[in-house]
Amino acid sequence: MIPKFLKIIFILVLFFFTNQANSKISGNSFNKKELANYLSAIISYDNQKNEQSLTYFNSSKALVKKHENYLKKYIFSLVVNNKIQRAIQEIKVLENNTNSKFFESYLLLTLDSVIKKNFKSSENYLDKLFQYKDKGTYENAIFDTLKIYISTFKNKKLSSHKSSFQNLNLLNDAFLKCYLDDATTINSFDNLVNSPTVDYSRYLFFYANFLLQNQRVDEAKKIFQNQDTINNGLLLLQTKEWLANNEIKKITNIFSCKSETDLLAEFFFLISNLYSTQKDFKKSNFYLSISNFLNNKFTANQLLTVENYYSLEEFTVVKKILQKFREEDQILYWFKVKMNTKIIRSNHNDEQALNYVEDKFKNIKTKSDKILFDMANIYKNFKKYKNAIVLYTKLMKNFDKNSENYADLLFRRGGSNERLGNYLESDKDLLEALKISPDNSYTLNYLAYSWLERKINILKAVEMLETAYKNNEDDPYITDSVGWGYYLIGKYQKAEKFMRKAIMLMPNDPIVNDHYGDILWRLNKRLQAKYYWQSVLNFEDAEEEMKTNIKIKLLIGPEIENNNS
Repeated sequence: MIPKFLKIIFILVLFFFTNQANSKISGNSFNKKELANYLSAIISYDNQKNEQSLTYFNSSKALVKKHENYLKKYIFSLVVNNKIQRAIQEIKVLENNTNSKFFESYLLLTLDSVIKKNFKSSENYLDKLFQYKDKGTYENAIFDTLKIYISTFKNKKLSSHKSSFQNLNLLNDAFLKCYLDDATTINSFDNLVNSPTVDYSRYLFFYANFLLQNQRVDEAKKIFQNQDTINNGLLLLQTKEWLANNEIKKITNIFSCKSETDLLAEFFFLISNLYSTQKDFKKSNFYLSISNFLNNKFTANQLLTVENYYSLEEFTVVKKILQKFREEDQILYWFKVKMNTKIIRSNHNDEQALNYVEDKFKNIKTKSDKILFDMANIYKNFKKYKNAIVLYTKLMKNFDKNSENYADLLFRRGGSNERLGNYLESDKDLLEALKISPDNSYTLNYLAYSWLERKINILKAVEMLETAYKNNEDDPYITDSVGWGYYLIGKYQKAEKFMRKAIMLMPNDPIVNDHYGDILWRLNKRLQAKYYWQSVLNFEDAEEEMKTNIKIKLLIGPEIENNNS
């Protein structure tokens, strides 16, 4: 990470030389105040302080024709601040200027033509967009998809062109057949939501929407009848609630496959989601703003906006967006409560956060499985294990005793009992969970590691951990557990191999570093062992008891383990 003051100096130097080069060509010179505002805009933009950056950009607009990067950053800033119409106007004013020729500018002009249903103009802008499509994988996908959609919009028939991105073909087929009112639309939605290779469960909403738009209410309810009530996405859980309450218009009013802009809004939401999973929140927010601009009725898509800005610790922005979620839409409202709880915890303390969420929870009259499940997990996270156990036990009555959800609840209740030292109850729950789901890596790991900690059933625990590792080789906690198991039975070379991998996966975890130090000590690599122990003392999240034990180990080494039971 470049320190902020060095970044400013770098920008100043770069800007100076760019200015010198440009001034020789154009005779233009930079106003000092404009330059200062532009530098502030760039710093705010890079730190994703979006409102602040836009203010500075607006104060340095005279640079738009003088500096090649200005317009692009300015357009990005306008878009993420939901001023897309203004961004389009700015591009149009400078459309013939060299600085206006970039992927996002032609994208916005293409979409502007689609909104106006001027599909011939859209195709012309697509031709200009073509030269920038290889900028990246997602840019290529955007060009590809726009070409297919605009052709369909213009000609009112399916495009013969197929996406080079195979996973988009099922989605495009369902949406565009729906747009054209094709007789095989239901088959296309069936193929989409039942895909064996990709999870398209989100599109159950759009399937239901299509059925409801065609007055097929019972069929829409049927496809949601057996949907998971705790692990499904929030959009699906909210849709299930709307259907149960016969609030049909809440589904049909927010999306129509007959609307060109609604269809494209969903596609750009998908692009935004892909960028978000890669932690590229700048581009994710850019495409999310476009999605919301094309269809501002789809409030549920703002869930991703909230998560992005929360990840950026822009809590003021988060709270502003959360105001859109109303108490009458229980699942979306509960998401709002949870996010506010996280913000209170970050800004204040655990006690205030827990008091807030408990108060909101108690005021919800009819609590869905999802809300009970989340509240139990919140209690567990706040180390209120007895409260968590009560809710997990209550939830179990709602699920079949051989179901995966029942096994998961046993796992969570067992973990809560283990934290309380109720080992008999804990082992009983975890063993029962394994009867239902015998290869579940996390249950195997939790129970086996608990046995290692208690110095019981160690050989059986190592065997269980080997199974867990085979099923989930890149999980750092399981890798650590396997290594520690081998350490406890004296297989130090094997232990070192696994713990070295755990360190690579999770370099700043106190327990992993402590374990690795113990293993290295047994391998007579004592300087290295002390290095890893010493590092634990510098970790903020290392518990005081662990630090005390490590200080002893630094003096006399670890206790001798002799466990082959």
